[in-house]
Amino acid sequence: MRGKVSACHWPAKTGGFILSSEVTMYSSDYCGFCIRALRLLESKGVAVNELNVDGDRNLRKKMMQTSGRHTVPQIWIGDQHIGGCDDLYRLEREGKLDSLLNINN
Repeated sequence: MRGKVSACHWPAKTGGFILSSEVTMYSSDYCGFCIRALRLLESKGVAVNELNVDGDRNLRKKMMQTSGRHTVPQIWIGDQHIGGCDDLYRLEREGKLDSLLNINN
């Protein structure tokens, strides 16, 4: 099990995580891009509500309807759709990710 966080472990309720915006990521167990995105978010001390679409057609359908994409990961920070792993790392390179996560460095 990789870094899955249940609803009771949101950052505001967890001493081990910093306060940040709610992050939701649709993922799959054997997705290298999902693992990479999760590692970046965890390195920032952010709890991630990870929704695994493996074997769950309804959840995958919901992901596709809300994101307009069929690939994983699909990442939201709060109610803002970020996109996939490459989009997340682009925001990091541009220095924009921390502000979206409400991280004060």
